[in-house]
Amino acid sequence: MNELSHIDQEGRVNMVDVTDKPDSLRTAHAYGRIELQGETCRLIRENCLKKGNVLTTAEIAGITAAKKCWDLIPLCHNIPLTKVEVHATLGENYAEVKTMARCIGHTGVEMEALTAASVSLLTIYDMCKAVDKTMEITCVKLIDKSKVEI
Repeated sequence: MNELSHIDQEGRVNMVDVTDKPDSLRTAHAYGRIELQGETCRLIRENCLKKGNVLTTAEIAGITAAKKCWDLIPLCHNIPLTKVEVHATLGENYAEVKTMARCIGHTGVEMEALTAASVSLLTIYDMCKAVDKTMEITCVKLIDKSKVEI
């Protein structure tokens, strides 16, 4: 098993030094899902919630969150994102989000993709909480990540 990279030899927290790592094109995809009542999905689909368009707002919130990941998670690096995508879709009794984050840099973007998915789902929850007391965020996971040397 690999050692934890955010703990130094004395057991203290440590922001990993990526100074000597070469720039690479880095991409990560994440996924998230929230279970909703069918009636809630209908209200979202028909844009009948008082707070406005749920899926569009969730997508914007996810993009914004990815750009602020370093500010939310203490040991994340502030990396120059070159692209973030968030796609929110609605099923019969759920909503799901698929995210992608990309950068050219010294470290990966999986935390940014995961943060985008998480905040998108929390936005859906916030916008629907007045009409659905049974919502449950059931999944947030990294789908894949890649690194291409440049």
